[in-house]
Amino acid sequence: MRPETSPVDIVREGYARFAHRNAAAVLALLSPDVEITQTSDVPWGGRFRGHAGALEFFARLDRYTDATPDPIITVPAGRDVAVVGRLRGKVRATGRALDLVVVHLWSIRGGEVVRFAAYADAPAVRETFELP
Repeated sequence: MRPETSPVDIVREGYARFAHRNAAAVLALLSPDVEITQTSDVPWGGRFRGHAGALEFFARLDRYTDATPDPIITVPAGRDVAVVGRLRGKVRATGRALDLVVVHLWSIRGGEVVRFAAYADAPAVRETFELP
């Protein structure tokens, strides 16, 4: 995307591209040095860096879920954007419905996503995935 594209527009485009499962298009929005963090309370959690790390993160998420984030509230904060939404779909191992509250924090610099941090409702994850 062009640097003059607003951070909110870039984030919205990121969700749209992910919903279409277009990995190449999602990567095009990410800085080559992007940092992705996902709370370790979910099976796909961890820290991931760069495009290779982003692909690993998406592969882990896909391994455990067939789900798509649904942004509900978008809060612009300069070059950062906070999103509150839901992750909806199903658990791959059991077919059980998945509907989790999520918070995503995005940092945009030079028209690219440089940081993406994701948080999920940990008690709901444990219950849905039948974790201890």
